[in-house]
Amino acid sequence: MVEHSTNHAWLEQVHESALEPDLPICDPHHHLWKLREGATQPRYMLDEILADVSGGHNIVSTVFIECGAQFRQDGPEAFRCIGETEFVNDIAETPASGDHGPTRVAAGIVGTCDLRIGDMAADVLDAQIEAGNGRFRGIRLGALWHEMPSVRNHRINPPEHLLMHEDFRSGFRHLGSRKLSFEVWCCHPQIPDATGLARAFPDTAIILNHFGGPLGIGPYAGKADEVFAHWKTMIDELASCPNVVAKLGGLNMDINGFSWHERATPPSSDELHGATRRYFDHTIELFGVGRCMFESNFPVDKLSCSYTILWNSFKKLTQGYSAAERAALFHDTAARVYRL
Repeated sequence: MVEHSTNHAWLEQVHESALEPDLPICDPHHHLWKLREGATQPRYMLDEILADVSGGHNIVSTVFIECGAQFRQDGPEAFRCIGETEFVNDIAETPASGDHGPTRVAAGIVGTCDLRIGDMAADVLDAQIEAGNGRFRGIRLGALWHEMPSVRNHRINPPEHLLMHEDFRSGFRHLGSRKLSFEVWCCHPQIPDATGLARAFPDTAIILNHFGGPLGIGPYAGKADEVFAHWKTMIDELASCPNVVAKLGGLNMDINGFSWHERATPPSSDELHGATRRYFDHTIELFGVGRCMFESNFPVDKLSCSYTILWNSFKKLTQGYSAAERAALFHDTAARVYRL
């Protein structure tokens, strides 16, 4: 039985039919959890994500991204994160049978590992690969940090400049030999740290989450043009690193400052892409479609819009692109990067 989000009635005020329902999509960024107190969708398990992806778009596969769900409750601290991969892999086995529709949920799994444990991380990474049963693709260790308390840090409360720390990098160096990628989740002032990491490890695939987290709250509230200009100078440098791929999405969180969730009615797909288009256009121009992939960031972005409307906004944004370019953005880049 599907458990609805806390804002379900609000989202139901705006309906759109899925555009171009045959276009294949790989959604490379979503979460799963049994219970997340305070979340827009406190429960997001197989039933809930299947309800979202069955809205009319052709979602052929998805990639789960770590969110601290279902860690082991005992055993060595460094290995407790394996519980999340075991949890997701069990969920992935059900849609893999084909009995729950055409979408392969969690065809790829990105887990976590505290890379600051140095060479010990090698054993944790090997255990993650084993637990993933052929689905494990990479690691995310949230680096989002800001000096202002109004910008909440990632749940692990990382130190400033985590990506530059030697202890972190001593564990990071074990990713490349295992063909594991690394997801960078930061806020926009930290993008230079991601660039430094990419240049230090040119043979490791690095995937930038959510455009590098442009902020629109706290000291950045009401300064959208300034933030965009600052973000551009940093993203241009990051794009020069050929081992970096960009995820296009994740701009509908409260920290981005668009405040859709404070309106009487949710935004339409036209409103969504109209407000954020410059981030998409600039990133695609810099990275090229072969290093860009659309993402849902669900259920986190469900704070602001429905799944169907979100993907409609991406489709409208790319109406002037060629069929090959759109295939890359919606499916092929993600499928290649995550080896699906």
